[in-house]
Amino acid sequence: MQITLVALLVVALRAIACSAATNGLYASNRLIQLSETRTEWMSESQILELISRQQRFRDITDVGPQASTASSTRPTFPTALTHQTQVQPLLSQVSEAIPRSVLTNFTAFTNRYYNNSNGKKSSAWLLDAIKSIASARVNVTAFAHRFPQSSIIARIDGTSLNNEVVIISAHQDSINGNNPDTGRAPGADDDGSGTVTILEALRVFSQSSLKPKRAVEFHWYAGEEGGLLGSADIAKQYSGRAVVADLHFDMTGFPANPPAVGIVTDYTDSDTSELVRKIVRAYTDLPTVDFTCGYACSDHASWTANGVRAALPFENQYVDGNDNIHSPQDSISTVNFGHLVKYVNIALGFIVEVSDAQ
Repeated sequence: MQITLVALLVVALRAIACSAATNGLYASNRLIQLSETRTEWMSESQILELISRQQRFRDITDVGPQASTASSTRPTFPTALTHQTQVQPLLSQVSEAIPRSVLTNFTAFTNRYYNNSNGKKSSAWLLDAIKSIASARVNVTAFAHRFPQSSIIARIDGTSLNNEVVIISAHQDSINGNNPDTGRAPGADDDGSGTVTILEALRVFSQSSLKPKRAVEFHWYAGEEGGLLGSADIAKQYSGRAVVADLHFDMTGFPANPPAVGIVTDYTDSDTSELVRKIVRAYTDLPTVDFTCGYACSDHASWTANGVRAALPFENQYVDGNDNIHSPQDSISTVNFGHLVKYVNIALGFIVEVSDAQ
């Protein structure tokens, strides 16, 4: 069959239009920050090459470099544990059942790539799951970005200090480092484990009778693998608000031998990290081991860049301790749920102490 020049042109224009619709985020080069002192304008292919090499970076195109100096007016922060009687009853309510069930379904998506339909569909599924699990006092909303995947925010209002907010966070996207768009990326540990960790903390806390003085928000960020995209957008919108601290959970289900909670000491707040160490000692049987994670290690860095306290309790003491991430091998069969629920305890301890829940 003879194909006319006009027909070929129509096909080409349709392909271009389809590509633009799919990859609007990368219609032009993006400003990528590779370190505190190095930024480059990069194309989509260059960014995906960074991801393939597992080189950490921040995409600051839409938010700017932001300030790294904390405001002198940021809210007060506890230095000692004073709410053990409120925390202990919560720990007996923590279960592996819902994290295991949710993660089974969440990892069934081919991938949760932030810039395609899988990222959009998986986020919509997670939104419904959160709404079905949280109690009636939780307000759950989607936070839209310029790419298909939405972040999710679940808020429990505070009583006397409702203008101040404590954030518990994880990232929901996953990626196949060699084939982001169509490659299999269950993302069970990275960061399905963090996703279900904070979901279980939300379930237990929201169903309790405790009332936080400060508001408590649970954030599931979109686009972490693309340079902390979702958390950067939200941190920018929260600029000027009284954010007390962000406790971020990126990978909680793959312990090392011996098992320990890794405390990230770079691009985090020392006072917040010290409180986390005390919480780990009080509410788990694990030791803590300090280590550095590097620039733009995860979404806590978006808050640090905005002058907000942040900490990250990691699944083990090695930054590259799980070789399965960004591949089809990051499956639910590799997740240690007994280890994971100890991070639910950490989240609950932090929520109660920092929100001053009574």
